Amino acid sequence: MNEGELGPVLVRRSRHDLEQGWDEPIPEHGQDLVGLLERLAVDALPSGMHSDHPRCFAFVPTSGNYPAVLADALTAAFLSVPGAWLVGSGPTQLELVTLRWLRELLGLDGCFGGLFVSGGSIANLTALTAARDSLLGGDLTAARVYCSTQAHPSIARALHIIGLTREQLVVLPPDDRLRLDPALLAERIRQDRDGGGRPFLVVATIGTTGTGAVDPLAELADVCEREGLWLHADGALGAAAAATDRGRRMLAGLNRVDSLTLDPHKWLFQPYELGCVLLRRPEQLKQTFAMARHFLDSGYLMVSESEGLEPNLSDYGPQQTRGLRALKLWLSLKTFGANAFRDAVDQGITLAEHAATLIGEHPELEAASEPGLGVVTLRYRPPGLPPGPDLDSLQAELARTVLEAGFAMITTTAVRGETVLRMCTINPRTSARHIDDTLDHIVACGRALAARAERSAATAHPGR
Repeated sequence: MNEGELGPVLVRRSRHDLEQGWDEPIPEHGQDLVGLLERLAVDALPSGMHSDHPRCFAFVPTSGNYPAVLADALTAAFLSVPGAWLVGSGPTQLELVTLRWLRELLGLDGCFGGLFVSGGSIANLTALTAARDSLLGGDLTAARVYCSTQAHPSIARALHIIGLTREQLVVLPPDDRLRLDPALLAERIRQDRDGGGRPFLVVATIGTTGTGAVDPLAELADVCEREGLWLHADGALGAAAAATDRGRRMLAGLNRVDSLTLDPHKWLFQPYELGCVLLRRPEQLKQTFAMARHFLDSGYLMVSESEGLEPNLSDYGPQQTRGLRALKLWLSLKTFGANAFRDAVDQGITLAEHAATLIGEHPELEAASEPGLGVVTLRYRPPGLPPGPDLDSLQAELARTVLEAGFAMITTTAVRGETVLRMCTINPRTSARHIDDTLDHIVACGRALAARAERSAATAHPGR
C-alpha cells in the first residue's frame, strides 16, 4: 500500500450504529463461513483505532506483523497449552526458548526467568504478588509501597487486588525530569520507618506513558539494596529499548531490579496479547503460585506434577490453562531476526528525537518535556497566548480536531499540571516524513482554531 492509499487512522462509529448492525438473536442454524468472515472484516473489526497506521501516535500503538498472526492461528489450531509439561511439552519448550531469547535481546543476566502473560497489568500484578509473599508473608498492616505520580494506574490496581489499601501506596512527586527522585524516596522511607511503617517495595517506571521518562534504576537499586526493599521495574513501554546500545545506556541498572514487566505487544511489534514478567529469582514466582501450595481437591491435578527439567509453567503465575502467547514472538524473531528488531526499536527513539528537534525549531510549537523512550510531548502556542486555562483548552480542542480529520491520531496528557499534546513514535512503519506531516497538520489545525477564537472574541466584544 502506498502513501496515497492509506485509510483513516480511526474509524468512529456510534454505539447505536453498531447495535443496529450486530445486535442479533442467537443463530439457530449455520451460515456461510466465507460470508461471515467478509462481514466481520468490513463491518466490525475495522471500527476503532488503526494502531498499525504510520500516523497513529496515540496511546502506545502496536504494528503487529504477519508471522505473528499466523502463529496465533497455529496456536489455536493445535490447542496449545504451555501449562503442565505433561499436556504441553512442546509449547512449554517454545516458551522457555523465547523467554531466553528475550532475556538475551535485552542484555539481562542469565538468572532472570518468568513467563508470558496477557499484558503489563497482569505482569505487574504477578510480580507484586510475589514481592508481597517474599517480603511480607501474611502481615500487610503496616506495609508501604513507593512510586512516583508518573507510574501507571495498573500499579495501584494491582496493590488493591493483593490486599493493600490506597493509603499504603506512597506516591511521590517526580524530579524536574519527571523521574522518581532517589533522595526524596530515601527520606520518605526513613520517615515511614520512624512512624511504624514497613516499607517493602519500590516501583520504578521504564518509559512513563505520559512522557517516556525513565526512572534512575541504578540509584533506586542503591536505595533498595541499602533498605532491604524489592525493586520492581514497570517497563511495559520502555524495557524493549534495552535491545539497542543507546537504550541500554539509558536503562543502566536494569540487571539490578528484582522484577521486570515488559510488553512485546508494544515496542516489540506483536499483536495483542503478549506481556511478560521476569524475576531475577524466578523461583519466587513458584513459591507464590505453585499448585501444590494451593491444593484443595482429591487429586485431580496431581497427574500434572513435574519436577526438575520438565517445568509446569502454570506453577509460575495465576493461570492454570494458558495459551501459547510466546509463539508469535518466536516466529517473528525467526522470520525477521533480532537485528531487525533492534533497528526498529532504535528508529522509534530516533523519531522522537527528530520530532523534538522540529518542535524546538518551530515558533508556534514548544516542547513540554525532553524526548523520552519513543514519546514526545508538545504544545501549540499561537503568538500572544500565555500559559493558562485558555492554552490548555486549545490543546484539548486541537487533539479533537486532528482526530476528527482522520489524518493522524494524537492524544493529550498532563505535564506539570498543564495540558499538552503527546505523540508515541514507536511504530516501525512510521517515517520522518510522517512526523513532519503530522506536525505541519497540528500547526495548520492550531492556526485555524486560534483564528476562529479571535473571530468569536471580536464578535462578542466589538470595538476592542
